[in-house]
Amino acid sequence: MSALLDLARRVASEAADFVAANSQGVDVAATKTSPVDVVTEVDRASERLIRERILAERPEDGFLGEEDGGVAGTSGVRWIVDPIDGTVNFLYGLPEYAISIAAEQDGRVVAGAVVNVATRVEWSAALGEGAQRDGIGLRVRPAPPLAESLVLTGFNYDSDVRRVQAAGLATLLPRVRDIRRFGSCALDLCHIAEGTADGYYEEGIAEWDHAAGALIAREAGAQTELTTGRAGRQMLICAPPEGFAALRSALVDSGLLAGSSGSLGE
Repeated sequence: MSALLDLARRVASEAADFVAANSQGVDVAATKTSPVDVVTEVDRASERLIRERILAERPEDGFLGEEDGGVAGTSGVRWIVDPIDGTVNFLYGLPEYAISIAAEQDGRVVAGAVVNVATRVEWSAALGEGAQRDGIGLRVRPAPPLAESLVLTGFNYDSDVRRVQAAGLATLLPRVRDIRRFGSCALDLCHIAEGTADGYYEEGIAEWDHAAGALIAREAGAQTELTTGRAGRQMLICAPPEGFAALRSALVDSGLLAGSSGSLGE
């Protein structure tokens, strides 16, 4: 795990340098699931760089990237990569977008690194070894009552899913301190890990969005669950253990959560 984490950190840092150097005059190259779900040439080039660096050192590993899909491996290790998590923020110059690299061994995420490209803050974790921010250990903050909780979320690019999310948000908002939507699942999970927020939920996320960030959050003491949102898409919930049940119950009461499909990690 130490070697996997070291590689994840080194490659994430190099990719962050590349993306930062190409952050001016960015244009939309294509759209994916909807006209507002955009990809840039920098996303694609960042993923190519990450894939080349990792597979050059570990050619028998598998690889799954957001932009170019998967490559099967034979080693039992698979890399799960988001070359820019928060592409819309990147497009607009908002400083909340990240490189996310996770290593999965025999189906379980064991190492991960997330680098905020704009600020160069790095979060990392290895299974059973705790989480760090720029080399300093992390711990989730004690959970306040739900009514005093700052909750992070995100919105799907599908308009029908957004309608469900907006209706549920209107019911949830009066029950918590406030809601924030920053635009990067990976960074939201790191914010839970470092204690700058109390809970997170989002429907419609993909494996590359949460693989590294969820490990970092869990290694900092958070609880995570993959479930099914009301619109039928995969939802991730994350919070300190003592506040998790209250947040989950509020999501059910607000019509945001359809039911559980199992836990994620430990």
